[in-house]
Amino acid sequence: MSLVSKDQLVQKLNPIYLPHEIEERILPLAEEINRLKKEKNAVILGHNYMTPDVFWGVSDIIGDSLYLSKMAKETTANLILFNGVHFMAETAKILSPEKKVLIADPKAGCSLAESITREDVKALKAKYPGVPVVTYVNCSAEVKAETDVCCTSANAVQIVNAVEGDTVIFLPDEYLAGNVRNQTTKTIISHPGRCMVHEMYTPEDIRSTKRLFPGGVTVITHPECHEDVVKEADFSGSTSQMVDFIRKSKTDKIMLVTECSMGDNLRAEFPEKEFVSTCQTCPHMKKITLEKVRDALLKEQFEIFLDEEVIRLAQKSVNRMLELSYKK
Repeated sequence: MSLVSKDQLVQKLNPIYLPHEIEERILPLAEEINRLKKEKNAVILGHNYMTPDVFWGVSDIIGDSLYLSKMAKETTANLILFNGVHFMAETAKILSPEKKVLIADPKAGCSLAESITREDVKALKAKYPGVPVVTYVNCSAEVKAETDVCCTSANAVQIVNAVEGDTVIFLPDEYLAGNVRNQTTKTIISHPGRCMVHEMYTPEDIRSTKRLFPGGVTVITHPECHEDVVKEADFSGSTSQMVDFIRKSKTDKIMLVTECSMGDNLRAEFPEKEFVSTCQTCPHMKKITLEKVRDALLKEQFEIFLDEEVIRLAQKSVNRMLELSYKK
């Protein structure tokens, strides 16, 4: 039970890892993890920022946070191991509270999630009474519990436009808020939170890369980047939207302005295309390794526990997001 066969995995990993590392480390660990999944009726959700060995080798379901949230709710597995950061595993627990949810490293955090607390949200609600609160899923379960509706980078504009009123409190990413502000007529009240990876990119990174490729390069950014960076790009979207754009695009030279492993995973998926980037790495995502995944499954360790009242309240905001995103 995995995304690819052994031969396909080797083919995908060959451009990225040394042959002896694939043969001696990755394949034995992937085989052991896939065996454990079968024994325990476990499913592994893999975010697009996982390293290729984890992403392709042991993940059953891959994608951005919106899609993985949906699949966490729909899975029939007894055990969920979320290969991503802590707030993602919390979201899986919110949507499947009856299931055991694990994370391979409980220290895999997020600068955005750490930028805001439940008390911060309460203070904003008191300052702007009656204004709906839209919160990026990159936040703790307690923050979600104070939220009217969550959103992801894939559906932020859609969610903002769907809530009532002409003013929205949008939390916690100020850069994503700026990009949403440029695509809606509503007034956006933001919060000073940033992604430690995407805030490092500058417009000059894009301009200098374009100068290196006078024949042309298609630039794809994540909307967690500053709006001045997004304005320099040809396309901006969530990680899954990036994949869809690349799949449909005829361009063969692409600059990715997002986390490093996204580029590695896309090189494996689209070997016919050339990817260039000023690579920035998320140290939290990189805490998730095959060894830690194996140990988490073997010992069923680092389980996510949440207060029942927090789950009940947070479910409302996450389920509302899913309803608005997938309504027919």
